[in-house]
Amino acid sequence: METQELIKALAADNQRSGMPITLVWRGAAVIAIALAACVFFVLLGPRPDITSAMQTLRFPFKIVVAIALAVSSLSALRALSRPETEPRDLLPPLIVAPALIAMAVLAELIAMPASTWSARLVGTNSLVCLTFIPLIGIGPLALLLLALRYGASSHPAVSGAAAGLAAGGIAAAFYASHCTDDSPLFVATWYTMAVAILAIAGALAARRVIHW
Repeated sequence: METQELIKALAADNQRSGMPITLVWRGAAVIAIALAACVFFVLLGPRPDITSAMQTLRFPFKIVVAIALAVSSLSALRALSRPETEPRDLLPPLIVAPALIAMAVLAELIAMPASTWSARLVGTNSLVCLTFIPLIGIGPLALLLLALRYGASSHPAVSGAAAGLAAGGIAAAFYASHCTDDSPLFVATWYTMAVAILAIAGALAARRVIHW
């Protein structure tokens, strides 16, 4: 049997539910977002001054960055569920969110006095951020890892990390509407660390959850 035929056979064997893989991923994405929303509104809810915060640039920007991460990671995750996908081919869209936050950090460093950088980076909600983004994202991560079982990923750890990034992006988008630390310095540091927790958890868990 040729390699391509073997890949197609393995992919076909992994259609466990009989549903098209596209439908599986659409359903998983919708349920993951709904699950994150439920946890967010039960535990936190939006910040009291969200209406006025929306009039600023920093507040909506951090939500846009989180959504960009979620969308690009979900797209990468769907592609990784196919055995022929090479992870390096998925890097360009995944760079969008980091590039946006990097540019925002540079703009912040230029616009703000150096004496304020430390306070803006540390913020007032660092521990809350590190706690609640993983807490909001753990359910979506588990759901996305289960959805991966309906494909035939040939890179389980990378796929698990992508699931963690997607779950982190979803969770961060919700958490951002609660967080009062809007500085890109804070977002680049603490949001990144919180999302990394989910990415590492996804990579580790995928070795057990995803198998042919």
